[in-house]
Amino acid sequence: MTGGGDPGASDPVAQAVIAHFRPDPPARLGVAVSGGGDSAALLRILADWAPGAGVDLHAVTVDHGLRPEAADEARAVAALAARLGVAHDTLEWRDRDRTGNLQAAARQARYRLISDWARERDIAQVALGHTADDQAETVLMALARGAGVDGLAAMPVRRRFGAVTLVRPMLGLRRMALRRWLEARGADWFDDPGNADTRFDRIKARRALDVLAPLGVDAAALARVAGQMAEARAALDAATARAARDLAEVAAGEVTLARDGLAALPDEIARRLLIHALRMVGGARQAPRRAAIARLRAAITARPRMTLAGCLITASGDGVHIGREPAAVAGLRAAPGAVWDRRWRLRSPPGGAAPSAATAGVHVAALGAAGLAQCPDWRQTGLTRETLLASPALWHGDELLAAPLAGEAAARGWHAEPVLDARALAAHLTVE
Repeated sequence: MTGGGDPGASDPVAQAVIAHFRPDPPARLGVAVSGGGDSAALLRILADWAPGAGVDLHAVTVDHGLRPEAADEARAVAALAARLGVAHDTLEWRDRDRTGNLQAAARQARYRLISDWARERDIAQVALGHTADDQAETVLMALARGAGVDGLAAMPVRRRFGAVTLVRPMLGLRRMALRRWLEARGADWFDDPGNADTRFDRIKARRALDVLAPLGVDAAALARVAGQMAEARAALDAATARAARDLAEVAAGEVTLARDGLAALPDEIARRLLIHALRMVGGARQAPRRAAIARLRAAITARPRMTLAGCLITASGDGVHIGREPAAVAGLRAAPGAVWDRRWRLRSPPGGAAPSAATAGVHVAALGAAGLAQCPDWRQTGLTRETLLASPALWHGDELLAAPLAGEAAARGWHAEPVLDARALAAHLTVE
């Protein structure tokens, strides 16, 4: 298949893929291609469909640098993309440290690199080649971890990652069906040797599925489990969003939850609400573990302060306040006018010219203790000391130029524009 027309109804594999982009296909679409059978089939299907659908298709390959063959495989993908008339880029993972869970680190790096690549090219959606077999393996590994609803829901068809939507249009297709599809067209592919390495949990799960299949625990059954858990997760997220609207207030880039209302929630909804508030304020990609949230809930009634996930949590009176931990932002800097800590943007005086990023020493950073000492009227703001320590300020070297939240900005005309608001908490519930 190399033409510009839409694959016909006689090709159910191709139709199953492109159905995820109808009836309103994106103007620009990315596709992640490793060169394995799944992603090679995805690239060929999309390359055949995209021109006739008016879609500008771009392919990307991530070279993790973990195997000597990886560079050659990336070049082979580039050559295939060129034959299909698809623009292609290879991204290299350079900041790895080879510690911890290497596969998990590689996966997160891959998503981050692809997301950055797509954003730079104004690509809003990127297609990934995960199949029903990948989904089944993910569910089985989640079972081994004792995962809850979120883990058993496994991989969603669509997921936001930063500013990009990752789309998995082949979750309903089996790996073997895609290889038969390639063979019928005389197309070849290569398989990662790691797919036979039983040191990896995913390969162990793949082997286990072969053993469990006679019991009916196969890819189809586990995909049904994932689908049912995804429905349960959606219901839980909807209930959590309602709780956020009823119990949460967002101000000064921080969240306050009604203490009695939080205590009255079902355990799972309270856990989810706390996780989402912590991630919104602290910015962590991964949710805190269940045990950590349990300790936090106990601490809310037993002691007034604790830290978790880059946040400082204080409980007093009728509120549970989730603010930014000052130590977590101590080293963060941004150019004037840029978003700082995902929560704030310092705006220059109306009609005035903001210092450029190139202006020597001028930057946005946390106010900190040294800055707060230069703000004698900070108590009149009504904000806590910890909130102001973690608030944005404009500095020229070590000289404080403006601290809008601490009341040291009026004369200079600077103001702090919040990036987070009350709607952001409910919106965050649907992101990941």
